[in-house]
Amino acid sequence: MLPDNKKVVIFIVGPTAAGKTSLSLSLAQKLPVEIVSADSRQIYKYLNIGTAKPSKEVLQDLPHHFVDILEPDEYYSAGQFSLDARKVIDQIFNRGNLPLVVGGSGLYLKALLEGFFTGNISNLKIRESLQQRLLREGSEALHQDLLKVDRLSAEKIHPRNSTRILRALEVYLSSGDRLSELQKAKIPPPNFSPLKFGIVKERELLYHDIDQRVEEMFQKGLLGEAANILEMGYDQNLNSLNTVGYKEVIQYLNGEIDYQSCVTLIKQNSRHYAKRQLTWFRPDKDIRWHKIENKGDVERLAGEIFKIYQDRLENLHS
Repeated sequence: MLPDNKKVVIFIVGPTAAGKTSLSLSLAQKLPVEIVSADSRQIYKYLNIGTAKPSKEVLQDLPHHFVDILEPDEYYSAGQFSLDARKVIDQIFNRGNLPLVVGGSGLYLKALLEGFFTGNISNLKIRESLQQRLLREGSEALHQDLLKVDRLSAEKIHPRNSTRILRALEVYLSSGDRLSELQKAKIPPPNFSPLKFGIVKERELLYHDIDQRVEEMFQKGLLGEAANILEMGYDQNLNSLNTVGYKEVIQYLNGEIDYQSCVTLIKQNSRHYAKRQLTWFRPDKDIRWHKIENKGDVERLAGEIFKIYQDRLENLHS
């Protein structure tokens, strides 16, 4: 087993529809990798088309971790991901393989690399009560409550980020402790060296590919997938369904918007999401950015990453 200071983990990050999956599959032809998915939506079962999960064939041929691990109504946090992912990365190294972290969920990646509060503080009754208040009063009212009990947390959370507001309130109401204070606890650094690559496309190309992906999602049966999830008894207000692709389809299924508006909204919201992802990643000076325009670029970049990885290993062992 490699000592901790000799372990290198490759990260592939970037916005939705940039080509992260294609690049990871190309790298899998060159290295004995196992994929560690850092996607906060692909963790849920049944949410397949709307989250652009890899195909069943890909999942069977190449080990993927943190895909289809939870029911849509199960709670999961970035802090828990940081704990679980570090354990999985150790297990992959122990098998003699290489972890390849792939995803666009910035908070998950930040938690994995920097540590995150992981105390198991939860109270289902309190959470359900807060969710009911959210439906009645909206996230901004709950944000005002958070300002009163944990101003530091509230100032870091957007008033419309209901997931993080509810979590901070749940922690405080369950334990009496402020989340902002608990997060100051010392979290050990990861026992590996990250090698981070980001992939982007020219904006016009990225937006074109996002629009095309949305069209393909509808062709593959996104409407039916969302309807089936609701028919299984899952609440339409779940956090897992209050995301791009599903929330708009649910509005359509409820008769709140027409079909064309549904498609247009998903395209628009997907573009906005891609922009937020890029805004999150750009301050990270350790990410090596590469532009992708076609399949040839993907193959070329996979070769470059392989060489850089080998050079990093040689430097660590010298």
